[in-house]
Amino acid sequence: MTALSVPAASVTVRSQDAAECAPAEVKAQAVEHADIAGRVDQESVPARRARDIAVINSAGQDKPLTLLNLPGRDLDQEELLALASSIAANPDALAPHIAFDDEQRHYVSLHRDTHVDVWLLCWTPQNDTGWHDHDISSGAVAVTQGTLTEHNLAIGTPSIETEIHAGSAFSFGPDHIHRLTGRDAGSVSVHAYSPPLWRMGQYTLGAGGQLRRKSVSYADELRPLDDMA
Repeated sequence: MTALSVPAASVTVRSQDAAECAPAEVKAQAVEHADIAGRVDQESVPARRARDIAVINSAGQDKPLTLLNLPGRDLDQEELLALASSIAANPDALAPHIAFDDEQRHYVSLHRDTHVDVWLLCWTPQNDTGWHDHDISSGAVAVTQGTLTEHNLAIGTPSIETEIHAGSAFSFGPDHIHRLTGRDAGSVSVHAYSPPLWRMGQYTLGAGGQLRRKSVSYADELRPLDDMA
């Protein structure tokens, strides 16, 4: 596996008709709201602020944040971004953990302590986390191979898609709700969270369009939930 770099934040943004979960009246508005992705500000969609992994690592060259020099406290978003990027830049250490499965997304815990946990996730186009949050944890995602698609839930409009290509990383706070899918076969990403994940929330829409949250363990595989109505 080779960690790729791109000259700038390598993302593609567009709107999406979330057919899997949107009620009929919302789907019918897809054309009317087709330009929603272009009108959403960067603060609302953290993936649109994705940065180049090589640039992040270069900025922290004097004292890069790695698993060997963690500060022994919870990390903020910038620190999570630096940590995920430094790990993503070491493909030889990640290579033994890489595998792919269309039915069950392959993921490996690389590190876990009382302040931070780090995961390697492997993706195929069939892999889908479903809508979820990370409870009280902030997080960062660094894509080392292929392309992921982040979906942001937009009530009353189609959801917003942002493609995060190899060599890009972004971070988010505990208020972030999203869904991740593998756009390309053979995609790989590094995810860092602080405080470490313990419980997460998964979301679905009931038959009448009611948004519902189900608390799940961090150890459970995230995948789209059936209608809970």
